[in-house]
Amino acid sequence: MNNKKRAAFALIFLFGLVSLFGDMVYEGARSVNGPYLKTLGANAAIVGLVAGIAEFLGYAIRLLSGYFADKTKAYWLFTFIGYGLLVSVPLLALTGIWQVAVVFIIIERLGKALRSPAKDTILSQATKQVGTGIGFAIAEVLDQIGAIVGPLIFTVLFVVLGKGNRSLLDYQHGYSLLWIPLILVMLCIVFAYRRLPNPEILETSVIKTQETDKLGKVFWIYTIFTFVTTLGFANFALIGYHFKTRHILSDAQIPLFYALAMGVDAVAALIIGKAYDIFKARRSNEKAGLITLIAIPAFSLFIPVFVFSTRFSFVLAGVIIWGIVMGAHETVMKSAIADLTPLKKRGTGYGIFNTVYGLAIFIGSAFTGLLYEYSIPAIIIISVVVELAAIPVFFILKKRSLDS
Repeated sequence: MNNKKRAAFALIFLFGLVSLFGDMVYEGARSVNGPYLKTLGANAAIVGLVAGIAEFLGYAIRLLSGYFADKTKAYWLFTFIGYGLLVSVPLLALTGIWQVAVVFIIIERLGKALRSPAKDTILSQATKQVGTGIGFAIAEVLDQIGAIVGPLIFTVLFVVLGKGNRSLLDYQHGYSLLWIPLILVMLCIVFAYRRLPNPEILETSVIKTQETDKLGKVFWIYTIFTFVTTLGFANFALIGYHFKTRHILSDAQIPLFYALAMGVDAVAALIIGKAYDIFKARRSNEKAGLITLIAIPAFSLFIPVFVFSTRFSFVLAGVIIWGIVMGAHETVMKSAIADLTPLKKRGTGYGIFNTVYGLAIFIGSAFTGLLYEYSIPAIIIISVVVELAAIPVFFILKKRSLDS
């Protein structure tokens, strides 16, 4: 293994640790934000709308942050500030009304909006040395360790506190524990920067031909596919709300199920990430890995049928499938941007992708939340129809990517 490959693996590992501790903070909170808002007096429409708005703003602003990250090349600065805004999560321990909690939830998403295009660009530069699919998969596995541990913090706390519904104070104690991983996040970013302040050298050493500075047709078809398939994907805030409202799971079980989904996510990420690189290598085509995207609508079809059920076995199956799809979202979708965009436009590409992704989540979450009080069967039918609509878009994408 040459020095640049070793440096690439080291950077991927360090960013994996950043994501690990970062996920302990915000995924821990996200596993209980829905029930917490209910405890504060919010209804399903508010929870769905808040989840949608927070996700949309958190993704839409990535269009600007990605553009300015490319223009200024200040990828590390955007990363540091973005993760710094995670301070809003443990501050949820100080809230007593849902309106204030909403502000902190949105600030956390804004922080992710600032850091994501820059962080993904830095990571994509390292993955060019080892394979984009497996590179993002390694980072995602470490990421998901944090995503498992974060929710378990609340599960363990709630179990220790005993049976019964959890009080406002119980949730606040859980949020306050998240100061510890927040400090570790910032220390890891500083260490990663000191280790490799100029990660672009890892990609420029493997570029063999002159790159264009434009985003091609395949990128835009991929963006349409992303929007449609994400539109029908259920947000866990509303799923958790459903579990609590219908008394399907206890307060302690909800974050435990979220942790289970994150564990499935990690395993699925490794499998689909490796498959992505295998397809690329076999066809000697950087875009051939897009074939693996069919897994997203194919699995997503079943999620609403199971997660909005009232049967424990169905809910368990739905959460597992939800984790598989999340693994694909976090691995293949991000890997694809690295292979569909030139280095000069990488931050912009991630910004556009994330904005469209966030818009789809916003529309889907808000609509689902509003419809929840009236007709759960309607939610299931509409979600399935949307995922079916993503399949023909996939085949158009597949044809264009293999022909280009």
